[in-house]
Amino acid sequence: MQEIQDFYLNQKEPNKSCLLSLRHIILQQDPDVSETMKYGMPCFCYRTKVFCYLWTDKRTTFPYLLMVEGKYLDQVQLEAGQRLRMKTLPIHPHEDLPINTIEDILQAALNLYRDGIIKIKK
Repeated sequence: MQEIQDFYLNQKEPNKSCLLSLRHIILQQDPDVSETMKYGMPCFCYRTKVFCYLWTDKRTTFPYLLMVEGKYLDQVQLEAGQRLRMKTLPIHPHEDLPINTIEDILQAALNLYRDGIIKIKK
């Protein structure tokens, strides 16, 4: 847990506030969502399966939400870039968070697991 807290506390503003807000939004989506660290970044799981990460873009330093099964998500705000499986939602830390968009994307992703499209090991 300390590693997770350190990640957020070591961020500079406005990214720190942005990432903490995103964390709160993600954790509020479902009681079965939990947080851990993988690859040095906050990772969010639905039950036992990773469904998204928070990170910052190396070029812009802006935060983004990385959706693991992004290829199944049709939201136009998501960017695939060179990735085949994952998609990202870039977040501008100086602007208001697009909360409805973020929640729509998170719920669509969680529905992939709830509906059995993405299998969860028992």
